[in-house]
Amino acid sequence: MAAGALALAVSYLVRISIGGVFIPELGSQTFFSYVPTSVESVATESLGIFAKYITFVVAILVVLFIYGAIGLYLHRLFRKLHLNNPLVQTALGSTVSYVIFLLIGGALLELTVVTGQPVSLDTLITSSLPPQLAFGFVLSFLYSRELESKPHEAAKRPAPVIDTVRRRYIKMGIASAVALAILLSGVEIFLPKPTTEATLSKEIQAFFMNEVTANPDFYRVDINIEAPQVDVASWKLAVTGMVNSPLDLTYNDIVSMPYVEQYNTLECISNVVGGDLISNAKWRGVKLEDILKAAGASQEAVYVVFRCYDGYDVGIPIQKARDSGTILAYMMNDAQLPKEHGYPLRAVVPGLYGQHNAKWITEIQVVNEVYQGFWQRRGWANDATYKTTSTIVIPGNSPLRRRFMIPGGDSSVTEGTIPVAGIAFAGDRGIEKVEVSVDGGNTWQQASLKDPLSNYTWVLWSKEWNPPAAGAYKLMVRATDGEGNLQISTLEAPFPSGATGYQVIDVSVVS
Repeated sequence: MAAGALALAVSYLVRISIGGVFIPELGSQTFFSYVPTSVESVATESLGIFAKYITFVVAILVVLFIYGAIGLYLHRLFRKLHLNNPLVQTALGSTVSYVIFLLIGGALLELTVVTGQPVSLDTLITSSLPPQLAFGFVLSFLYSRELESKPHEAAKRPAPVIDTVRRRYIKMGIASAVALAILLSGVEIFLPKPTTEATLSKEIQAFFMNEVTANPDFYRVDINIEAPQVDVASWKLAVTGMVNSPLDLTYNDIVSMPYVEQYNTLECISNVVGGDLISNAKWRGVKLEDILKAAGASQEAVYVVFRCYDGYDVGIPIQKARDSGTILAYMMNDAQLPKEHGYPLRAVVPGLYGQHNAKWITEIQVVNEVYQGFWQRRGWANDATYKTTSTIVIPGNSPLRRRFMIPGGDSSVTEGTIPVAGIAFAGDRGIEKVEVSVDGGNTWQQASLKDPLSNYTWVLWSKEWNPPAAGAYKLMVRATDGEGNLQISTLEAPFPSGATGYQVIDVSVVS
């Protein structure tokens, strides 16, 4: 498998340098295209962003096994035909692996619905050559070394040597399976480690100081393993469909237009109660309404469709597209929009879950019907209005702490005045009040709210709690949105329209 590992490394270098095809990535995206939504939603709910990368790891292991099988077959063939010429070995090994992976890649390209970048059969043909040449060369080198180390054994007893290769192959397979099992069962090792109660006051300060999520810490959920790398020099935004004047806008055209800056919180529709697939940033961009006006969008239009560089597509109602808060953003937190978050252009749509906030946009199409996008065709809600949510960040070990750059907490706190704090969010409806319960929901006390950065962001809240005695407590939180609607108490999974329910955490108060 060493030759296969090197071939994968070369293939990945080709992928990131000149935009070639990386078979594990393509395989993962093909899997994403067809996995049942019920399976996808459970995986995302249980593993969050790690679900996608675990699939990628599995795809890499599968490709390694394929290389191992090819290597075992060629090893047998070399011995059977007495091929001792390194050039012939390299040529034969490269040709066999090239044909096999060309067939696999071609089949995946035919089956997949999305790719992280535009990929053609020509790209597959040319980018597959370097890794397979590397595979053939290393395979020949390793075979020659084996014959040199055991010349008499290789000539007299070929079968044991083959058995040795097979045993090595099986051992590597078992090791890979064990590593994958550890990865699947130990995702929590990536989470921040607990700290002591003594840091709580500093945590509260850090919590309020980091209301805006830093770009590297902003959650990312999309259909790609590797974020698409768009050449902005050749990129254009096409505005088509029910418009009087179709547009073809360059990046310079867009950044030259009058812009707006606003704070928006984005939340993934797959976010669970108390989850961390939510972040807040400052965005700069142009109003989508200005683009639609410039194109002369029809008054009879029903939906606006975003089509993206990676094959993703989603639509939003025309009323939401004309909302003054809906923008096409090209900057994030006073910096160029990172490629992971949609460079050169993404949508920021107040009130709708992240799946409607398309990234890497290349076309805006105005249509006269309700449009079902990539995830909607798989069963996720098309009317994806944010559900009201609230989360306790302090005390405890909420995964949301990482968005505020706060080290992991502890469920045990020392008796005395204990600060309790967290976030509440209801999209563009705002938050009217937040209430906290320390007795499992029997009684509720109102928390203090920090003024939000805009009408489109989360609200930070806090409350001081003085437990009457040491012991075990169940803390809960609920929010009421700006329209007076209390957060839904029934616990429901994210699929198909977003999670609901009150977050509950167990806290132990010690003397």
